[in-house]
Amino acid sequence: MAKKLMKGNEAIAAAAISAGATHFFGYPITPQSELIEYMARELPKAGGCFLQAESEVAASYMVYGAGGAGARVITSTSSPGLALKQEGLTYMISAGIPCVVVNISRGGPGLGNILPAQSDYFMCTRGGGNGDYYHPCFAPASVQECVDLVRHAFDVADKYRMPVLVLGDGMTGQMMEPCEIPPRQEVKADKPWAADGNHVARGEHNRINAMDLQADVLEAKNEDIQRRLKEIAETEVMYETVDVEDADIVFVAYGTSSRAVKNVLSKAKAEGLKMGLIRPISLWPFPTEAFDKIKKDCKAVIAVEQSCGQMVEDVRLAVLGRWPVEFYGRSGGNPIIPDDVLKMAKDILGGK
Repeated sequence: MAKKLMKGNEAIAAAAISAGATHFFGYPITPQSELIEYMARELPKAGGCFLQAESEVAASYMVYGAGGAGARVITSTSSPGLALKQEGLTYMISAGIPCVVVNISRGGPGLGNILPAQSDYFMCTRGGGNGDYYHPCFAPASVQECVDLVRHAFDVADKYRMPVLVLGDGMTGQMMEPCEIPPRQEVKADKPWAADGNHVARGEHNRINAMDLQADVLEAKNEDIQRRLKEIAETEVMYETVDVEDADIVFVAYGTSSRAVKNVLSKAKAEGLKMGLIRPISLWPFPTEAFDKIKKDCKAVIAVEQSCGQMVEDVRLAVLGRWPVEFYGRSGGNPIIPDDVLKMAKDILGGK
């Protein structure tokens, strides 16, 4: 399979088409605009439906309709656009509708700016809307991983009947790297629950419902959602570790921030310092098990994020007091500076 030089945004769109996506609904917002442009041009060529909605809210309910009818459907947006989609996502959780949602995040809060940031972590890993739920969230660190995780996200969404998020940032969407796009697969997944007119349950056509007025009925639905979430937490954990077992300092970083930290590891190794990295690929479920690889006398675990400190809370929960947890962050779209991160680690080690 030949590699192509592609922007992250374009690779995500190409991956979705190759995964058998038949419908895209979205609204333009920087820095993910190339994604929607690629879909507008290429999805109809593959026999799919592209529709630019009048708003992010409208797009989320178009996804609800197409997904409820059994289509393999995707939407994409950036930060404030995802905030607008939250109502529709909670409805899809309640109704058991699979879809893929791509968030190429930008600086915030509010409209913020179009620079890369990671300050949507809470919104993407804590459900974001009302009710008791999470949804799987995967964070690519390269263009090839954008392709692989988008394809994986469709399968996870179909398996567990819920929205799955792929969280990148402005750098992920704009950077160009060679990647392989697999041939388009025709997905013929059996969806006996779909409201497509072809399935009849108990003598009645299927209905997609996000509202349950009786307490016992709604409680039973919530118990089923929690059952699926428990299974996801047991089976869908993904992470990468680098030199963790013997490290005196362990960094935790995801997405493009992890690339900066790998630069830190190279500098540290050249100076004879033992430092390692845990890179969460699934942000939810968070890879708590990866922290068991850290040695008992590690000096500190440092969370590195392009935010004011969000993932650091999950790091503290994973560490459970076994080691000191420190935080290095930048916000507003400012990049991670490897030399500053290395200096922080050296200070913790005693100024070596």
